[in-house]
Amino acid sequence: MRDNGRLRSQLLNTQNLVNETKAELERATQRQERCVDRSFLIDTEKKEKMILERRVSELQEELKVLGDLKADNQRLKDENGALIRVISKLSK
Repeated sequence: MRDNGRLRSQLLNTQNLVNETKAELERATQRQERCVDRSFLIDTEKKEKMILERRVSELQEELKVLGDLKADNQRLKDENGALIRVISKLSK
């Protein structure tokens, strides 16, 4: 009889230990999943940041080209006006 009681007590202790271990494993798994999710988000944010930085650089280059084109256009307009004045004087 005492052996049965002792064995039942050990069984309950073992079951409690198993349940505690399962709960601890579940908590550890959840922490790991949160860490993986954060890591994935950080990597995604880094990639998005790199893409945006590249796009900003491209737009800055386009602005530089646009500024050059505007300057060239103004220079050509000025030259055109000068040529028109010369032709006008020559035709008089």
